[in-house]
Amino acid sequence: MSGHNTNFNLFSFVAADLARHPVRVLLFLALLVSAGLVILSAHHNRQMSIAIERLMQEKDQLDVEWRHLVLEQSALTEHNRIEALVKSELNMHRPVPSEEVVVRIK
Repeated sequence: MSGHNTNFNLFSFVAADLARHPVRVLLFLALLVSAGLVILSAHHNRQMSIAIERLMQEKDQLDVEWRHLVLEQSALTEHNRIEALVKSELNMHRPVPSEEVVVRIK
């Protein structure tokens, strides 16, 4: 029975101590809230860093793809320009099947 009474006395002692020092209690609670906010802020910062890294990798991939497309466009444009010059200046055209000549070497 005395153990139960001791627990009750301990609880009332802690409650009385907390009532005597409300500033300390508030400071302790502010400390806990501040620590929790620091943890949340660090987690959010890590998540944003991961997202930035992922976006930078995607940007690099898109840059490489864009360079390939520019090269492909340049190659296709060059081919079309040469074909247009051949048609206009040299009066050349693609042969139709009736104009083709097959040469066989025996």
